[in-house]
Amino acid sequence: MTRVTVHPRSARNKIKLDPSDRFIRGFTYALGALTAVLCVLPFLLIIGSSFESEEAIRKFGFTLIPRMPTLYAYDIIFRSPRSIIGSYALTICLTGAGTAVGLSLISMAGYAMQRRDYPFRNAVSFYVYFTSLFSGGLVPFYLLMVQTYNLRDSYLAVLLPLLMSPWLIILMKNFIKSIPYEITESGKIDGAGDFSIFARLIIPSMKPALATIGLFLAIGYWNEWYFSSLFLTSQVEFRPLQYQLYRVINQIEALRNSYAGSVVNIGDLPGETLKMATAVIATGPIILFYPFVQKYFIAGLTVGAVKG
Repeated sequence: MTRVTVHPRSARNKIKLDPSDRFIRGFTYALGALTAVLCVLPFLLIIGSSFESEEAIRKFGFTLIPRMPTLYAYDIIFRSPRSIIGSYALTICLTGAGTAVGLSLISMAGYAMQRRDYPFRNAVSFYVYFTSLFSGGLVPFYLLMVQTYNLRDSYLAVLLPLLMSPWLIILMKNFIKSIPYEITESGKIDGAGDFSIFARLIIPSMKPALATIGLFLAIGYWNEWYFSSLFLTSQVEFRPLQYQLYRVINQIEALRNSYAGSVVNIGDLPGETLKMATAVIATGPIILFYPFVQKYFIAGLTVGAVKG
């Protein structure tokens, strides 16, 4: 028998595109490139403006290439390097711990809610969905955290509220529904327990969902500042990064608007450039992390959204 070998290059050469197909493909590539540039352009504008002087921004506006480059905004932010480094370390710890624990709880909750042999799955699903529509409000939540749990000036007050959310649990549940139930039944036949089935058979099949929900949790913890402003006072040495940068901006704005600001040259104090610099410092690590989970993020979000 004669074996015919087709080289990939020769196979590609045999595919001939019509002029209309070439035009559509070229137009699609050009449109995709233009969209990518438009998406990157605002962040490049933020980076360029963060190195611009306040006087140049007042005269010329925001720019990609600084006309009067300066590091004054970054100098003010890092004037107390210990607080910024401590805030970075604290935010990284909160993000890592919260994402790991939150993924464990959400994945187990979603797996239990879609099990056919779980008798209370409809009641639990209704409870999760109900809490996504109604809440007790800010005052009961604050009293619960401060008086009942005694978590004032504790980092647990920042960690616990973001561990789970109804939408993420429903998203995880819908994704796990796409995994054939026969996998669970085969594990039972082999004598595996529920936790062994979940750990050895289900988790390896849900990497896209874990990456998607993990990214949501990580972004939520990285951008957290609201709970920090509620429960963390001046007695805490380090604060999460976003809240620390928020305090720096407020201090500069207060100085610019105060009577002391009229004595000092207000033009030397960065306003808009300081905001741009804080945006670069706060969003840089997340933007660098996102490309590594992008393919899992898109797949997990799509599957979890279309399953009923």
